[in-house]
Amino acid sequence: MRHLIDFGDLPRQEWDSLYHRASEIIDAPEKFIDVCRGKVSANLFYEPSTRTNFSFQTAMLRLGGSVFGFADPNSSSVSKGETLKDTIKIVSNYADVIVMRTPWEGAAKAASLYSNVPVVNAGDGGHMHPTQTMADLTTITRLRGKVDDLSIGLCGDLKNGRTVHSLIKALAKFQNITFFLISPRELAVPDYVRTFMRENNMRFTEVTGLEAVMPQLDVLYMTRIQKERFVDPVEYERNKGIYVLTRRKLDRAKPDMLILHPLPRVDEITVDVDDDPRAVFFQQARFGMFARMALLEHLATQPRWEDRDLPPVEIGTKPVCTNPRCITQTQHYLPPLVKKIGGVDCCGFCDAALR
Repeated sequence: MRHLIDFGDLPRQEWDSLYHRASEIIDAPEKFIDVCRGKVSANLFYEPSTRTNFSFQTAMLRLGGSVFGFADPNSSSVSKGETLKDTIKIVSNYADVIVMRTPWEGAAKAASLYSNVPVVNAGDGGHMHPTQTMADLTTITRLRGKVDDLSIGLCGDLKNGRTVHSLIKALAKFQNITFFLISPRELAVPDYVRTFMRENNMRFTEVTGLEAVMPQLDVLYMTRIQKERFVDPVEYERNKGIYVLTRRKLDRAKPDMLILHPLPRVDEITVDVDDDPRAVFFQQARFGMFARMALLEHLATQPRWEDRDLPPVEIGTKPVCTNPRCITQTQHYLPPLVKKIGGVDCCGFCDAALR
């Protein structure tokens, strides 16, 4: 069964097909108003979301399907102590596709083990956000014509930025990409992302300043410093407001550079940038809806999968992930999943190194 847990799940050919479909929908949305008629999406949002939740709801409705779910876990049986496994097994009886947003890293992967229908990761903690990456790539391709041969600056909280992690993984599928990773040292990309980039021979430079690299960028991807991801509030206070993009700073940028942002923004892009033609983050949100329409058509029309063979859990041999935000910390029934990243054993749910 096809799920979308990590953009690495999508071969380049499959992504090209999805982009082609999204482009067709952008050009003639009226031709797609019935392609998911009779199909149902379950949107399970365990943490706040505006764009992603509304975008998925609107995408399914525009395809002629319907949507149910929750935007607050306290309004569901989760508040009574129901496990993720049980929630997914119940909901997959009712839906044709499940869209999940959670604060727990690896939760979408865990859900995919127990679902009889496709699961879409709409953001799992600070880990991954593959459908935001679909929005990003759709925007870049639509406005620049291609994604290859670009110099891309990723700026802000790269440690907890799931949108950044997903975008880096996706761009491994393209040619001749140069990255500038712009962040404070304590908010640099996690080790597993850095290892992934080296394994895939991706060119990157880590810097702490934005203005010095601005003239070299074809795409500037701004992100906010995410207060909700910090365990230590002192660390957040030390880093908030460290990068602020203003109209003046754009004087050194290329005239055709694209400014992207997954949103919401706080103070990292001033409002005087909004009128600059290079600022495309509001278009990006609209393109994201069309990309999700293409994805939902692709997934919701799959047949159900009733028989699930799960790896057995052997008492005493289960590796313990030490990442405090990993889904395995609270859902102890999960089977042991291990993957190799750079030759190191890592958690198969959240990608953290197993110690």
